[in-house]
Amino acid sequence: MLSAESLAKIDREVAKYPAEQKRSAVMGALRIAQQEKGWLATETIEFVANYLEIPPVAAYEVATFYNMYDLRPLGKYKLTVCTNLPCALQGGMDAADYLKKKLGIGIGETTADGLYTLLEGECMGACGDAPVLLVNNHTMCASMTPEAIDKKLAELK
Repeated sequence: MLSAESLAKIDREVAKYPAEQKRSAVMGALRIAQQEKGWLATETIEFVANYLEIPPVAAYEVATFYNMYDLRPLGKYKLTVCTNLPCALQGGMDAADYLKKKLGIGIGETTADGLYTLLEGECMGACGDAPVLLVNNHTMCASMTPEAIDKKLAELK
């Protein structure tokens, strides 16, 4: 279900914890599985759970609680705009509205070409740099004015 390379990465995550706490590696293991597969299908979550020797429901609880895990296929670029109150007060909603208009999609939708999926996110811990945009759960973009958004989209294409 996962490549030998991904399993080796998961084994490194598991090694960080005492043997009886193997389940503590579930977040890292799900992240690694998602990086390989692009999203977490039911079968992938169950595979990770079985690999870690935990009940599948324990892995589902983690995968469904945290918004960094994608339970459906998304666009190549997952754009998450912080719309929590501090960001909203500093233009987060404007940035989201600009992206909706620019991409021609709503929140939770993917562009027809499969390039972008637009999501709303909760606090990303960068209120002082609002509005912020997180690309593919890893790249934080600050001060996302319409000009900055246009520049970021051009870089991604």
